[in-house]
This record gives sequence, C-alpha cells and structure tokens, in this order.
Amino acid sequence: MRHYELKDADWTRLAPLLPGKVGDAVRSTADNRLFVNTVLWIARSGAPWRDLPERFGPWNSVYRRFRRWAQKGIWQRVFEAIQDPDLDWAMLDSTSIRAHQHAAAKKSAAPAEALSRSRGGFTSKLHAVGDALGNPLRLALTPGQQADCTVAADLLEGLAVGAVLADKAYDTNALIAQIHQVGAAVVVPSKRSRRTARELDRNLYADRNKVERFFNRLKHYRRLATRYDKTATSFLAFAHCAATCVWLL
Repeated sequence: MRHYELKDADWTRLAPLLPGKVGDAVRSTADNRLFVNTVLWIARSGAPWRDLPERFGPWNSVYRRFRRWAQKGIWQRVFEAIQDPDLDWAMLDSTSIRAHQHAAAKKSAAPAEALSRSRGGFTSKLHAVGDALGNPLRLALTPGQQADCTVAADLLEGLAVGAVLADKAYDTNALIAQIHQVGAAVVVPSKRSRRTARELDRNLYADRNKVERFFNRLKHYRRLATRYDKTATSFLAFAHCAATCVWLL
C-alpha cells in the first residue's frame, strides 16, 4: 500500500457512502477507491494538480471530477454520513490559514471566496465545532479577519449537546442566549467587559484542547496548512475530505 492511501478497513467503511457505486441508479465509475486515494495524495502532499503521478490518471480528468463532487456537496455529505458523535458536549474553535499567491482572487471576488487581507496577510479562517472526543461535526470557511462568533450560531444550530466549550472570543450575548435556549451549559470564559463574570467549569474547559488538536491533525494535509485553491468550494471540499479521514482513524 502506498503512502497516503486508504487501508482496506477504512475503505470498507467509506465505500457505501460514495456515489457511483454498484447498485446506484447511475453508476458513474468503478474506480472510486483510486479517485479518493488521488484526492488524498493531492491533499497530503500539497502538490499542484498538474504534478499528479501518472498512476492516478490524467490530472485534468481527476481535477474536473473533484470539482464536480465539490460543487454538488458530495464531500460534505460523505463527511456528515461517516460521523458517530459523542454529544455530551461540543467545542468551538477556528484556525487561520495563510493563502498562497496562487489562491489570489480579484478584490471584488475575494470576500465571496473567503479570502481577505488582515494582520496575518492574505488569509482564510476555518471554523469547526467538534464533539466531546474532539471529532469534527461541522466546518465553515470565512475571510481571515471575520470574528469567530459570527458563524458560531450556524455551527451549533440543531445540535443537542449537554454543554458548549469555547474561548472568550465566543462570549457574546446572542450566542450565550442560544446555548441557554437549548438547555446546554455554557463553558465560555467571560470577557473583561462583562460586569459580572460567569462561573467557569475549568476542568471541563480544559477539554477544549481536543478541538485544537483536531486542527493540528488537519494541517498535516499540506493543502490545508496553506491555501492554494482559488475557490472556497474547492478548499472546503479538501477540508471535508480530510475531516472524513479523521473519523476513519
């Protein structure tokens, strides 16, 4: 088995979730495993599509198929289908990702592609909510300067958890009210501007390092440690693909 490729046990879990398999109304291909291994090679190595080894097939054909899956939301659906979460509590966090010059877009298109110039340079920000074990549940992509709290409500929408863990960047009245509304405990440090600080379960709050470790694992994929993709759709597709592999491990 080559480096970066799926093990047999992982493929057994993943194969039934992919389109084009035997039994589908329209069977588009019989080489899903090779295709997924190709995408993983690109994601882990960070190589340009044009540098794809010949064993994976014509690079342009593979790239166009990857884009079709990304635009149809297939990578996200597979990521959601593979999950078996522990919802005792959920953890929110984000990480900034420096964009390579090849990811540069026109100024008018940059916000739509989740790119911006901030103190850290040309960046995007990847947001995540994880379960009690630190496994990813949902991902979102925004321009690099956007505040963490702006997408937190969407990430938590519909999740039935016992508590929500996050750093003080998420301490907003609207988010705290949303967490209380679903009956979850708030494990978020209070900002200094609050007149009365909330009590904080520091033992539980320390568990938030698991979502930080998830981001560290995600950045083992060089295509995510640095953003090379011009479109938010492609970059987020790579993120969903890598996050799916986190569930397989």
